[in-house]
Amino acid sequence: MEFRIETGQEADGRWIAEIQALPGVLAYGESKGRAISRATALALQVIGDRIEHGEIDVAPERVVFLAA
Repeated sequence: MEFRIETGQEADGRWIAEIQALPGVLAYGESKGRAISRATALALQVIGDRIEHGEIDVAPERVVFLAA
């Protein structure tokens, strides 16, 4: 599984990171790296929930996050 993390900086200086392929995976941070870390952690929780609820048949062998 491969996911692209889109990032941007808000007018107030906060960074935002979002994975559009996983609805609801959006996180803020005081730095770009912190926003990416938070989005990655949230994405892993979403993927775990999908596995637990049978939405993904087999656990992925590898999950890759690409920050833009």
